[in-house]
Amino acid sequence: MADANDGDEHFSLVLFSGTDDKLTSASILVAGAAALGKRVDILLQYWALEAFQKDRVEKDHGLAPEAGAEGASLLFRAGERKGAHHWSETLRQAKDLGEVRIHACAHSMELFRLEQDDLDPLVDDVSGVASFMADAEGQMVFV
Repeated sequence: MADANDGDEHFSLVLFSGTDDKLTSASILVAGAAALGKRVDILLQYWALEAFQKDRVEKDHGLAPEAGAEGASLLFRAGERKGAHHWSETLRQAKDLGEVRIHACAHSMELFRLEQDDLDPLVDDVSGVASFMADAEGQMVFV
């Protein structure tokens, strides 16, 4: 039987957006949770899943509309100053650091007519929403 506090050791993230700013933000949250020893499960849906296609991971995915031109300039300058890692590299490091699993949403895979072989090796498997939700414990974030 699971301890009542076991959920504190798990972080679930539903990643819907495929813009670089939101993918970067999500990767930093995941790395932080992994550094704290939390088990992390990520469900990729729609535009996030599209960004994880092996031929698209390294491409420019733009920024959320609310970033505007000033936000884009600010993020670009900050990234240059700090030598920022690409969001996919941050996720790779998080996976090396702790128990991080990335699941492609089965419905989104069907919608985009994708097979697991179409996805970057960062993606561990294909999962249905019900299965992901049944395993989700603790904190859940939607990006």
